[in-house]
Order: sequence, then structure tokens, then C-alpha cells
Amino acid sequence: MDITHYSHDLLAHLFQRMTLVREFELRAIEERRRGLIPGFIHSCVGQEATAVAACAALAQQDVITSTHRGHGHLLGKGGDPKFMMAELAGRSSGYCLGRGGSLHIADFDLGILGANGIVGGGFPIATGAALAFQMRREQRVALAFFGDGAINEGTFHESANLAGLWKLPVIFFCENNLYGEGTPQHKQAPIADLARRADSYGFPGVSVDGNDPIAVYEATQAARRRALAGDGPTLIEAKTYRFRGHYEGDPQVYREPGEMAAWRQRDPVPAFRARLLESGLFDEAQLVEMETAVQTELDVAVAFAAAAPLPVVDEALQGIYAETHEGLVF
Repeated sequence: MDITHYSHDLLAHLFQRMTLVREFELRAIEERRRGLIPGFIHSCVGQEATAVAACAALAQQDVITSTHRGHGHLLGKGGDPKFMMAELAGRSSGYCLGRGGSLHIADFDLGILGANGIVGGGFPIATGAALAFQMRREQRVALAFFGDGAINEGTFHESANLAGLWKLPVIFFCENNLYGEGTPQHKQAPIADLARRADSYGFPGVSVDGNDPIAVYEATQAARRRALAGDGPTLIEAKTYRFRGHYEGDPQVYREPGEMAAWRQRDPVPAFRARLLESGLFDEAQLVEMETAVQTELDVAVAFAAAAPLPVVDEALQGIYAETHEGLVF
């Protein structure tokens, strides 16, 4: 696919953010080993094109819901690595004051309605946001990221049914990395193309190469135009692959021999880098400059997280209870 008709700024953004997602994940994995980050990490190494390109096709006022594998979505929507790394480290300077950790980062100002540790938990949230946009006649779209395993959850079918019935401005974006935890897709669903599920609910389903950021960008742009025109949802299935386990420490005994090596040949980050060079729009020095800047930004993020304070006990209940108009606390 010819990329020379795309703007230099867009192509640079896609490359810079994809590189940032890849390196953020690798740095977070390393900092977990060093002890800065507690708990589990579910990295999206290999899925950078889906997260970054889908978010690049959205407008600032649009919103997303994310998943347990959501760092790329947050960075794609404009998340700051400093506050993300601090959140992963459980520090009070993080996006959610250190209380959300890796699986539950949210920032309403950026339109990030929350990563979610519950598989399929984002569907109703995105659908509800889309209903609000429709009722308020706002030119905004909600996009729900989810994996191939989540499409079998009841929340998908309930949300897709209402979204199709009411023609809501929502995009259901499936990152099909071929595995629901350790279960291959062919053991989860009787169809190869999950996008066909959209037929049941009266809206389009499209399958794209999830390792091609331009294909993802174009599909998401088309879905957004459809949503804003009042024509309802789109289900996008982006076929991709994760290069790490379901979680860090996963033995990955479910992989077929040679599978990883075959997908490594389609690694989205070096593949897009090569396309930029071949297009003649970028030279090696420009790409190295962006890559170096990413590493510097991550050095700053790690130092920021390490120096950030831990939450204090006296603030443990803040944000847990809400006051009613009568002043009662529940």
C-alpha cells in the first residue's frame, strides 16, 4: 500500500507512538524485574499498530475503553509515559493516584474511560457513552478495544445488539491476537473471521491486517465517518499477534512450534520503519532521532516514577464513598 499520499506528520506520529509503545512495554517489564513495579504486567508487544493507528484515526473529543492489555491504547490516545509509569509503580503521582496499577488506568481529560481487568467490561461503558453522545447530539464517537476472547462474552452481544438497534456512534475494535489467554481462537469460536459477528446485529464487520498501521487507520477512519453520519456501529477485527505471554512469566506452552518465528517476520514496528525509508519521506537520521527521543522520554518516566511518593494511608478512602445532595455518605 502506497503511503506517500499521507502527511509527513501523520506518518511520523504513527512511527513515534508505535516505537514509544514498544519501548514502554519493554521498559516496564524490566522495571518489574528490578522491583519498581509490583504485580502483573500484560504487555502488548507486537500489537503496537492496532492501538496507535486506531487512536490516531479518532478526534480528541472521542473516547475509548481499554483492556487488561491496555498500555498501548493509553499511549495511542495521548497518555503521558511519566504518569503511566508512576501508576504502574503504585505511586501517588500516577494517573489514578497509584490505585489503578497496570490494569485500571483512566484519564477522562484524554477521553480514556478506563482500562479494565474484567474481560468484556468495556463494551457496556463504550456503548453507554455512545448513547449519551447520540442523545446530546454531540459529534463524538466511542471506541471499545477488546481481544478475541472477549467477543464471546455476553456483554459483547448485549452491547452490539443495542448499538445496532439504536445506531449508536460506537466502534467495536477487536485486537485478534489469536489467543484468549492460552486458548487458541479456533478453540473459542467456530468462525475464522470474527468480524462476521456484526452481521447478526445489522452493522458492518471488517477484517484488517492488524500489523499494518495504515490499514488500521483507514478502517477506523471509515468506521468513525459512518458513526458520525448516524449510520451506527462498525466491528473492526484487526488480526495481529502478541510476542510476549498472556502475562509476564507465562510459560507459553500453548504456542505451536515455529509460530512465533513466522510472526516475527511481520513485526509491525520494524516493518513500518522499513516502509518509511522505502517511501523516501524519511531518512535514517530522522528515524534514529525519533527513536533516541523515545528512549530519553522513558528514562525521564522511570526516574519520575522512582522518585514519586507512595500513597499515604490517610488517603486510602478518598474517592471510595460519594456524598449525596443531602450530605449523607454511603
